[in-house]
Amino acid sequence: MFDLRTVRDHPDLFRAAWERRKPGLGSVVDDLLAHDGALRKAVSDKQEAEAVRNTNSKQIGQAKAKGDEAEAARLMAQVAEAKQTIETAGEQEAAARAELDGVLLGLPNLPLDDVPDGLDETGNTEQGRWAPEVPHPLPAALADHVTLGEGLGYMDFETAAGMSGARFVLLTGLLARLERALAAFMLDSQTQQNGYTEVSPPLLVRDQALRGTGQLPKFKEDLFQADTGHYLIPTAEVPLTNMVANRIVEAGALPRRLTAQTPCFRSEAGSAGRDTRGMIRLHQFSKVELVSIVRNEAEGLDELERMTRCAEGILEALGLPYRRMLLCCGDMGFAARKTYDLEVWLPSQDSYREISSCSYCGEFQGRRMNARWRPVAQEGDAKPKPEFVHTLNGSGLAVGRTLLAVMENYQMEDGSIRVPEVLQPYMGGLQIIS
Repeated sequence: MFDLRTVRDHPDLFRAAWERRKPGLGSVVDDLLAHDGALRKAVSDKQEAEAVRNTNSKQIGQAKAKGDEAEAARLMAQVAEAKQTIETAGEQEAAARAELDGVLLGLPNLPLDDVPDGLDETGNTEQGRWAPEVPHPLPAALADHVTLGEGLGYMDFETAAGMSGARFVLLTGLLARLERALAAFMLDSQTQQNGYTEVSPPLLVRDQALRGTGQLPKFKEDLFQADTGHYLIPTAEVPLTNMVANRIVEAGALPRRLTAQTPCFRSEAGSAGRDTRGMIRLHQFSKVELVSIVRNEAEGLDELERMTRCAEGILEALGLPYRRMLLCCGDMGFAARKTYDLEVWLPSQDSYREISSCSYCGEFQGRRMNARWRPVAQEGDAKPKPEFVHTLNGSGLAVGRTLLAVMENYQMEDGSIRVPEVLQPYMGGLQIIS
């Protein structure tokens, strides 16, 4: 969450930062300070009463030993009053702490200074574009991925809806294999070329794991929960980042780079009517996630550029045109301080669509998870205290969206799809899906 001492010392900094996130949100600083003041007063009252109780309890015995029953009675009355104050102050402390934590857990991270102002995606700024030197030959009559997939007989939304409802897809045959090939290629690239360690994490997590990364409590409606109390992961960011929760990592073990390919589950609350056709927005989809654990902001910002390039490298190897966008304050994710979105070109929509989001989160998640690292002590200096880790996460890439981007960008006049050269070894040498 946030260091309350820093909020007390620099309220205007937090007020301005949250105002950039959402107009009016800056006023929450006043609520924080009020709850913090109530908490500190309750703690102070309890401590003072405990001191009175302890001091007077010792003096009661001394008064009785001297035969001074009146003094003993007076002291006993003060002890009884102190005990009542301790109980009342304890209740006030618990209530104030609950109020304070409730506010803190719902507050987004602070944007960095170079993040542009803006309320939504219209405030995002383009950083650059990439396209293959030789454009892919496309038919005059473009088809979208749904038309292509159903025409090939390998993509079935109707059967999926029959067993699971809307926003699910059933891939079969060569498209199922192409999806698997994409995931394998992404994992091989990130582990063999970019130094990420592959992980096979749990798909069900407890609520504290989601609180640690910021999905709970604010975004509970977007999650699927089992009757055991577990949640299906919305992204592998959750288990990968929580691998350092409640731990102290040695400095020599950082940066730590992790990757996993998992199914992801999202209710898509609030997205009614958006992208209802095809695979753009599903309740279940596959994604290769990238997570980095670093020591500080300087390393974190360098790692953000590196991570984004790792994701861009996949798009370039596949020959998919894309652009990089720097998100504005109002369009960034809850836990992010700075985010780059990669948007792939979809010919059927004549537009770019998000396929990866890479974010630097600072120590926001480290604080929520109590994840720290231990600096190396310099000779002659005192042993330094552990510090909160800084975290990053990104898509390397969303597999389903990459699949549909390949289908649309490599489509042929007869509805067949050329297989990108880098995927052909994963497809048994197959060059065309027809």
